Amino acid sequence: MTTPTPISEVSIGGDMIRLGQFLKFAGMLDSGGDGKEAIIDGYVTVNGEVDRRRGRQLHDGDVVGYEGRSIRVRP
Repeated sequence: MTTPTPISEVSIGGDMIRLGQFLKFAGMLDSGGDGKEAIIDGYVTVNGEVDRRRGRQLHDGDVVGYEGRSIRVRP
């Protein structure tokens, strides 16, 4: 049996942030360009489902996953 990955939380300081911005802001990727490629290539999940929209709006409680890390959005 595998142990579930712990979910970190990152406060975005507001009500909404776009997926591409969040990846960089949360330190999941180093640059916006890297984020764009990871999203388009289907490596990023939002609430457990692949989302290929860099402009996807994230709100309080959404969970973003990338390379085994999961981070919950907080205002």
